[in-house]
Amino acid sequence: QVQLVESGGGLVQAGGSLRLSCAASGRSFANYGVGWFRQAPGKEREFVATINRYSGDTYYSDAVKGRFTISRDNAKNTLYLQMNNLEPEDTAVYYCAAGTNAIIVMTTAEYWGQGTQVAVSS
Repeated sequence: QVQLVESGGGLVQAGGSLRLSCAASGRSFANYGVGWFRQAPGKEREFVATINRYSGDTYYSDAVKGRFTISRDNAKNTLYLQMNNLEPEDTAVYYCAAGTNAIIVMTTAEYWGQGTQVAVSS
């Protein structure tokens, strides 16, 4: 199993940037497909981005494509989400997740962090 802890959230103005980190411990980070999800107030949790465990190929939701970048550093056991050109609608709690498939979606995520709050002001 793997334990995940997110950090890097905060309050930022629209158009600004944040970089989220997800530190993993336990089983080697390289053994998991990983991704980011978010949950806005009053809404369901939704997929944001994932990165292929083997190939490094990345996939994004339409809402964030072109603005967010997911990356991983296996040596540091850390997953990142670089968020640029933030909009108020990006306000949410952001969660990292891991699974034993090459990539993950909501239904296949096996391990979750506790989340980090991102708030974007207009």
